[in-house]
Formats: sequence, structure tokens, C-alpha cells
Amino acid sequence: MVAGTRAARGRRFAAALILAAVAAGARAQDDEIRPPFVTTPDEVVERMLALAGTRADDFVMDLGSGDGRIVIAAARKFGARGLGVDIDPKLVALSRENARRAGVEALARFEERDVLATDLAPATVVTIYLLPWLVDRLQPKLMHELNPGARIVAHAFAMKGWKPDRSEHLRVVRPERGQSGESSLFLWTVPAEARGHWRAGDWQLRVHQNFQEIEVELTAGGAPLAVRAAKLEGRAIGFSGPEFAFRGRVEGSAIQGELTRGIRTEPITFRRD
Repeated sequence: MVAGTRAARGRRFAAALILAAVAAGARAQDDEIRPPFVTTPDEVVERMLALAGTRADDFVMDLGSGDGRIVIAAARKFGARGLGVDIDPKLVALSRENARRAGVEALARFEERDVLATDLAPATVVTIYLLPWLVDRLQPKLMHELNPGARIVAHAFAMKGWKPDRSEHLRVVRPERGQSGESSLFLWTVPAEARGHWRAGDWQLRVHQNFQEIEVELTAGGAPLAVRAAKLEGRAIGFSGPEFAFRGRVEGSAIQGELTRGIRTEPITFRRD
């Protein structure tokens, strides 16, 4: 009986050691995948918000918000509402305290959350300062969940395959510890889904699309028209040639706008064919 008890205790002790080892390994793995906290310099914060064209009616979402300075700056300078998400509960608590001290706790909200599990749909401006592997994992989520016209500003790392609408390199007068004296910023505007075939009476439109870059083919009564320029920015779409100019908006299954030929301008609506 004593021997059996000792054996049972030995098995329990061994199981406890295994569980402890597994837990330690899980913590180590979590530390490996947890993005490090590196502060964005205040002057870079200002430029990121300016590059996004931040306004009072925007909802700013900072992914990996650290001490909360981007969302707080958006609230203080532009009166914009915002949400900062971070996986570190201590940083979330610090952000809430910083918002309270800045007097913007009614506008700037912070939550402990995985950025990959965050619903991005409410955001009109998204700011990112994350490691490249996490930026790459976020890219399809940004395209799928954000509404056309939403602006994304990334600090330091661009997204693979998606050419930024604008990039800037600025010299940082007061870099944070461990940072160089230069920062790179990248801006994207989420494009509407315009690719495909469209028709408006005798007019036929075909749009080839790669993110915000488009090529357009246009025919009128079966006759092709030369298209020299085409642009898609958010929902706004425009294309023109020697004989015409079109400006409009992509609204779901319709492209609504105005077509100018010579001195005549008239409304026109293309619908998916």
C-alpha cells in the first residue's frame, strides 16, 4: 500500500513537472510572437495623422497602440474619435491613464485585444507600427474589412505587393531610444472593387484592377474609344481620352457619374454586366 502511494505521488509529481514545462514553453512561444513595444516619436505621430488627412469626423484605429499616443493625438488635435488595441494589458492601462490626463478619455478608447482578431470595419483611418510579418498578415484583413476610402498609414514597414499611394522619408529630430534619426511613412487608400464588365446602354466598360491601379477599356456602340488615363481612389473613379472624360463613384453594383464629350456633359450610370 505504501509503495502504491509513493508511486502515485511520483506520477503526480512527474505530471506537474511536464505541465510546468509546457506552460514555460507556451510563455516562451508567446514572447516570441508578441510584437515588441517601440514608441513612435511624437513628430512622426503628427506626420502620420497629417498624411492620412485626419478630420474630426474620422474614426482612428491604432493597431498595436502602445502607450496610446497616436489615438490621443488624433483626439487632441483633430477632435477625432479613436480606438487603440494592444495585446499588453499594462500598456492598455497606461494608455487609458494617458487619455485621462490629456482630457480626451471620452474620445480615445483602448482595449486589450489581438490586432488580428479586431473588427476593422468602423475605422476610417488605420495607423500601424508593427513588424513586417504581422503587417503581411494584416494586409488581406485590411482590404476585406475596411470600407473604400479608408486610409492606412504605416510607419517603417510597407505592405508587400500593394504599392503605396504616397511614401515619405523624414528626419527625426528627437528619435526614441533604439531608433535611427530617419523614419519612413507609407499611405494607402482602400480602393473600391471596380474590376469587371459594366454597361450603360450602348456603352460598355471593362476595368482591370490591381489594388488601386486600373486599366480601362471603353466602347460606344461597339466602337472602341482610346483611354489615355484612368484613376481609382477609394470610391472615386475617373478615366479620359481624346474624345471624352468621365468622373464618378463606384457604389456597389453601379458606377455613377458624368460623361463629357465635347461641350456636352450628361449623367451616366454603368451597371455590372
